[in-house]
Amino acid sequence: MFSLNTTIGTILRVKRHLYYNVVNGLHQSCTRYLNQRWREKHGLTANPNTFSPLTNLPDYTFKDGRPTPLGVRQKARLDKQRNYAARIIKLVGEIDYAVERHAEVKKQKKQKRQQILDSKLKPKGNALLKKQLEKKLINS
Repeated sequence: MFSLNTTIGTILRVKRHLYYNVVNGLHQSCTRYLNQRWREKHGLTANPNTFSPLTNLPDYTFKDGRPTPLGVRQKARLDKQRNYAARIIKLVGEIDYAVERHAEVKKQKKQKRQQILDSKLKPKGNALLKKQLEKKLINS
């Protein structure tokens, strides 16, 4: 069928799309060759060791209901997730502040421009006399 060359590594395709590395006549499985399409289709993570009941749940429980201590590396994972959550909240707050500040600066620029336009456009002639007359009537 096929010849094995002991100096050159070859990849053999085996049933169900599993791949094995053959180096010097030794078979070495590789997690990289897991069937990723099947895992994605079934809603699983790409790496089976990152998230599962075996990694997240305690190894045992007490019959009297006492809480079990955290497992190996479980506290580190929890701290890491808390740090991610705190950082996300901080960054979202900064973005909200930036958006609000940008809107406020834009509003101030618009008001300043309107003030400049209002100071430039003054009534003249009959319109000025009419405006002054209206002010006198209002004040008296």
